[in-house]
Amino acid sequence: MSDLLVRAARGERTERPPVWLMRQAGRHIPEYREIRENYSFVEAVTTPEVAERITLLPWDRYEPDGLVMFSDILVVLEALGLSYHIESGTGPVIEDPVTGPADTDREQTPIAESLDYVGALLDRLTDSVGDRTSIIGFAGGPFTLASYAVAGRPSRNHLPVRKFRVQHPDAFETLLDTFTDAVVEYLRYQVDHGADVLQLFDTYAGVLPPADYERYIVPRHRRICAAVDAPTILFVRNMAGRLDQLAAADPDVISLDWTVEMGAARDALGETPVQGNLDPSVLFADQETVEARTREVIDAAGPEGHILNLGHGVNRDTPVQSVRTFVETAKSIS
Repeated sequence: MSDLLVRAARGERTERPPVWLMRQAGRHIPEYREIRENYSFVEAVTTPEVAERITLLPWDRYEPDGLVMFSDILVVLEALGLSYHIESGTGPVIEDPVTGPADTDREQTPIAESLDYVGALLDRLTDSVGDRTSIIGFAGGPFTLASYAVAGRPSRNHLPVRKFRVQHPDAFETLLDTFTDAVVEYLRYQVDHGADVLQLFDTYAGVLPPADYERYIVPRHRRICAAVDAPTILFVRNMAGRLDQLAAADPDVISLDWTVEMGAARDALGETPVQGNLDPSVLFADQETVEARTREVIDAAGPEGHILNLGHGVNRDTPVQSVRTFVETAKSIS
């Protein structure tokens, strides 16, 4: 395994910043769109040989320092008896959403049974490229999973789960604990099948007020990060000014969205490694600008404990050449 990403995640000084991109195996790559003509999203995720082909697409084009498995944060819902499908123009739709307190304490099917295709994918990736790059696993965080489970679909302001929180506070905690237990088992399963680094995407948790985030989210993030034997990366959007709450979960790495100034974050977080955080829209600029702005992030982050990434995922219309420039800029650092 190339351990550049792992070493940076542990806070070590590295010869250059390792680089990968969230959603790097997605719709900006033409070959991905060709594959998807023959498979629905759920079929692609649950068929290991297809998911492996998609995961490897960015390796064939860019050779990043980490390959994130092609999957979805919602697959863990299957272990809790919640089914979902993808609707065009809407996104994921939960077929049997949480409707009240009685739905929150769910019996879990063992991850190795319900999500065996994820283990098979990681096994395949370890065999094919595991000695040349780091394999990145991931899971959705408890609040983000709860938002989908309660709303039944994407929710712009997450009002359904926020209402659930104030109307049924005990059941809300039970629901978060249910997801936390499932996520812990799921991430441990990924490590058992070769994941070198893990990212926890609790993308939407930043909509909570600081006091509620402290009460409901920090202890559960801390439990998840402490439960797995691999470097952990924590990503929550819209946490500028609240980096201390991210650090309180004690992840190995804090992933920053583009609303945070990298230099200020480094000052605030001290020796805690960081990931990010170029604004994804910069990749629509000319190549000279992409390179210059990428170097600004690298320079502000410094040579220790920095994983270069975007502040969120790659947009579907992003030019391939811009992604290549972003990756090659990191590789040119000496």
